Amino acid sequence: MNIFHVWEYMERWAKEDPRKTAVIDQSGAVTYAELVSAYQSVASDLARRIEQGSPIAVCMDKGIPALCSFFGIASAGGFYVLLNPDLPPARLSQIQSLLQAPYVITDEAHASLALRLFAPEQVLLIEDLRKAPVDSGLLASVRANALDTDPLYANFTSGSTGVPKGVVVSHRSVIDFIEHFSEVFAFSRDDRFANQAPFDFDVSVKDIYTAMKIGATLVITPKALFSRPAQLLDWLCEQEVTVMVWAVSALCLISTLHGLDYKTPKTVRKILFSGEVMPLKHLDSWRSHLPDAMFVNLYGPTEITCNCTYHILSPERGYEEGVPIGRSFPNEQILLLDQDNKRITEPGTEGEICVRGSALALGYLCAPEQTAAAFVQNPCNTRYPELIYRTGDLGKYDEAGELLFCGRRDHQIKYMGHRIELQEVEHGIAGVEGVERCCCVFDGEKQKLYGFYQGTIDKAELQKALGVFLPAFMIPGVLDRVDEFPLTKNGKIDRGALLQRRRKRR
Repeated sequence: MNIFHVWEYMERWAKEDPRKTAVIDQSGAVTYAELVSAYQSVASDLARRIEQGSPIAVCMDKGIPALCSFFGIASAGGFYVLLNPDLPPARLSQIQSLLQAPYVITDEAHASLALRLFAPEQVLLIEDLRKAPVDSGLLASVRANALDTDPLYANFTSGSTGVPKGVVVSHRSVIDFIEHFSEVFAFSRDDRFANQAPFDFDVSVKDIYTAMKIGATLVITPKALFSRPAQLLDWLCEQEVTVMVWAVSALCLISTLHGLDYKTPKTVRKILFSGEVMPLKHLDSWRSHLPDAMFVNLYGPTEITCNCTYHILSPERGYEEGVPIGRSFPNEQILLLDQDNKRITEPGTEGEICVRGSALALGYLCAPEQTAAAFVQNPCNTRYPELIYRTGDLGKYDEAGELLFCGRRDHQIKYMGHRIELQEVEHGIAGVEGVERCCCVFDGEKQKLYGFYQGTIDKAELQKALGVFLPAFMIPGVLDRVDEFPLTKNGKIDRGALLQRRRKRR
């Protein structure tokens, strides 16, 4: 069965098993038939308002209404962008200034926030949209002109210029990835996926579209539970969750507080993690409590649609040397390139991880120069045009031919499960009145982000000021005021010396 658009997943199950529970959130549940009916109402209203390919913002917490908005936007010929209400309004305004979405879909709980970002005539309430009559003829007309290369969503990540980057991903890229993802790990209709990730984080794409593809049930875990580990575990057990596709930081939240000693979700049979390197002691805790479960290490940036490699952990292996990021998913290929753009195939030699395949994103929204710098001609192919994505990550092969992650080529980091450009954090700090100069350093070993600055503002005031326009995960956990910065022989700030200086103070 050829699939060209993601809505075909849900509509298949609405016909074949209409009463099957599709999604559960803290307020209730919907069947596949109810889900399709709801988002087709949204789509029927939107299709009269928008042009094909229009970006439509969604401003609400994750849940069934947000999914109805996403699927409705896609069915109306647009693509969706979540404006996460947890982010500072200044950052949301920054995203909208780039996005220029003609409408935002919100709910009554977040209407006041939406009105800070959009004119009243641009604000649409999901409660109203779900009441619109379904216009099957109009939707059929929209779909007749739709292509699988049309954009499905854009996720905004940290940008080195101080402006967030919008990664635009097509229906085809999601379908290409999800088809293989669901088959490689043999998920079934009986599975219950515990969504952990926010809907503006591409880990959630795996939850949402894998469940919809195979006709399983998506269980949207309330975000408030992630500050209450005991209640979180109660929820996982009560919902009889079978699959957890979670960020490393979320798994570590439970194991750090020894939550599994309180209660172990025994129904869980597959745990897939990504976002950063999984600390061995936390991995061992999960494996010891769920010895029969499958554990999988996933790797890949947003620009290649979720993940490009995987490693299924062996129960007999201790992984003291680290967990490989593994092998490519079907229909994706890793090119490990050296500084001369020559392909590395032998074990032990580091190179930049580059990816080719149809799962690549379309590029960055309204940023042709950034797109051209990251999505480049395959240097190993001189015969015809073929784009690859340069991840900026370093890797090497082990003797078994599996890929090992070796860090970043530049100053982009993985922190608390998020990809962050240190330059953007520095740009934010430098823009605060009372800061003369700044530098951010990431301690990968301790997973700590430090901000060093010269100026008159005190640390408490600076931290408060940063909270106005930076997300919490981008604010350094430690801010240090310094009299002067150590310099390298080339006159640049010596980041290594700053880190060593900070380590000596502990």
